[in-house]
Amino acid sequence: MNFGVLVFPGSNCDHDAYHALKHIHGIDATFIWHKEHELGNVDGVIIPGGFSYGDYLRSGAIARFSPVMNAVARFAEKGGPILGICNGFQILLEARLLPGTMMANEHLRFTCKFVNLVCQNRETPFTTSIPDNLVLNIPVAHGEGNYYADRELLKELEDFNQVVFRYSDAVGSITPESNPNGSVSNIAGICNKKGNVVGMMPHPERAVETDLGSNHGRYLFESALSHIATAL
Repeated sequence: MNFGVLVFPGSNCDHDAYHALKHIHGIDATFIWHKEHELGNVDGVIIPGGFSYGDYLRSGAIARFSPVMNAVARFAEKGGPILGICNGFQILLEARLLPGTMMANEHLRFTCKFVNLVCQNRETPFTTSIPDNLVLNIPVAHGEGNYYADRELLKELEDFNQVVFRYSDAVGSITPESNPNGSVSNIAGICNKKGNVVGMMPHPERAVETDLGSNHGRYLFESALSHIATAL
């Protein structure tokens, strides 16, 4: 079992993702440079956070044109599991592998703190092992995490069970006060209609060890491990 971790100029969470996969969960991981045209023999893909290409023009807008993204699109079409984290989520949106768009945080400030999340779709490759009724405690770190979908798209996301995570308070209530960036309907993460491509603004790779404040992120990697082991 092997996960590919994409690396763009400006990625800064690639090693965090590698650590969570390799050293915490024992999943083989390989760094894949953005100029590669093929993913190689991988069973899953992580598109990590950071500031790809310095986030010039718009977050994820330039990375979307990297050669490796054509390979990612082919992998997604075949049903391969893909997780885009923070900037990775933004890249997936720009590549149209996920619907919607990302805007600057509503308060126009960079946000770096732990947030609470409720999982609303436990059928993706990254959420099957999340315990029922558990409120996840996972950090965010972004300046453009304000997810937007118009009314028509929002209804479609709901109808097809594509909302994976919502920001909540500590007991799981979805409130305006628990929304750190102004995202529509408190959305923190979504998936495509197949469910194999997931994007989220919070950083599960930074929450896999209790010494770092929370280990709730481990459930996403345990889910991936279980999903791929079942598929092999």
